[in-house]
Amino acid sequence: MPRITRRFRPIMMTTMAALLGGVPLMLGTGTGSEIRQPLGYAMVGGLIVSQALTLFTTPVVYLYLDRLSNAFENWGRSGDIEGEPPADSHSVKQAAE
Repeated sequence: MPRITRRFRPIMMTTMAALLGGVPLMLGTGTGSEIRQPLGYAMVGGLIVSQALTLFTTPVVYLYLDRLSNAFENWGRSGDIEGEPPADSHSVKQAAE
C-alpha cells in the first residue's frame, strides 16, 4: 500500500497545481475575461477528465495485458526440448507483491 501512495501523491499534486492555476482564468472577471474564460474551462475540464481516465483506465489496461500475457505464455512452444523443466511463470501481480 505505501507504494501506491508514493506514486499517487505526486500525480495528484501535479494535476492539482495545474488545475488550480486554471481556476483564476475560469472565474476571472474584468477586461478581456471573455477571451480567457474558455481557456480556463478547457484547462480545468481537460485536467479533470484526463486525471479520471488515467487513474481508472491504466490499472485496467495493465490487468488485461497481464492476463493476455499469461494466456499466451506457452503459446508457440513445443514443450520440453532440451530436457529442462519449464521456467516458473510469474505474473505482474506476483512480482509486485
